[in-house]
Amino acid sequence: MAKTITGPWDPAEHLNTQEDIVAYLEAALEDGDSQLIASVLGDIARSKGMTEIARETGLGRESLYKALSPNGNPEFATVLKVIRALGIRLRATDALSSASH
Repeated sequence: MAKTITGPWDPAEHLNTQEDIVAYLEAALEDGDSQLIASVLGDIARSKGMTEIARETGLGRESLYKALSPNGNPEFATVLKVIRALGIRLRATDALSSASH
C-alpha cells in the first residue's frame, strides 16, 4: 500500500483570482470572528505579496505579519488600509432582511 505524505496547507497558495479572494474574505466576514478575519486578510496579503501590501499601506512588513496572524489584533485603520491595498471594497447590507432568505 502506498504511503500518503501530507504537509501543511497554505490557503495563500490557492487564492489565484480576485473572485477566490473575495469569496474567502466573505466567508470569514459571515463567520464574524475578528481573529479569523485578520488571519484571512493575512492569507490574502501573503498571496499578493506582503512586501507589496506593506509598501502600498505604508506599514511595516513585519508588523503586518504580526497584526494579520491568527493571534493578531489589528487596528481597524490597518484593516481598512490592507483591504484598500488588496483592491477590495466593503459594502454594508441589511443583515435582518438577508437573514430571512
